[in-house]
Amino acid sequence: MLAFDAHGSPRADGSTVLVLLHGRGSHRSDLQALAPHLPEDWALLTPQAPHPGSPWGYGPGWAWYRYLAEDRVVDDTLARSLEALDSFLGELPALADVDPAHVVLGGFSQGGTTSLAYALTRPGRVSAVVNFSGFLANTELIPPGAMSPDAPPIFWGHGKQDPNIPFALARGGREKLASRGVSLTTRDYEIGHWIVPEEVAEAVAFVKDVTRAS
Repeated sequence: MLAFDAHGSPRADGSTVLVLLHGRGSHRSDLQALAPHLPEDWALLTPQAPHPGSPWGYGPGWAWYRYLAEDRVVDDTLARSLEALDSFLGELPALADVDPAHVVLGGFSQGGTTSLAYALTRPGRVSAVVNFSGFLANTELIPPGAMSPDAPPIFWGHGKQDPNIPFALARGGREKLASRGVSLTTRDYEIGHWIVPEEVAEAVAFVKDVTRAS
């Protein structure tokens, strides 16, 4: 089981649980900093990636996959993380102490990339995706057929000045998803590789719209 931090507790069964995945070389507590910007009746769970980052030169933190270049990753490292998320999300009602009506998966950077890969390859497991500055991985783990109108709605926020995951990667990934009918909401910001409060607010509004519609 992935180690995790938690904040908040939904008031009743049928609420929303947001699962956010940290970026490369970070840790499970990192994205808990977003908790004050979320609705009070949501629960926030932030699991820790299974791969130690130091063997791959990512510092003392953790990683969801080993990065190669551009939009390519080492497939088996990502596959292990997706399997770990299967187990984690399968136990979510016990972990969150509630039976959620809506499970929203998201993350920053590597966490966003991993969230996209998970949602596209496990249709029906999550209600929506919130991708902060990740990319659509070019991997055999995501066959073309996985990108379809059956995929959950996706929020994709990205910095136009991002030096780590260039905006061109965001543009290319979005075009692939949109061309196959995936429900996609995009927002661009004049920032680098980080998250701004405006982005969180727009992501929350997106989730609320999706959950109301369902």
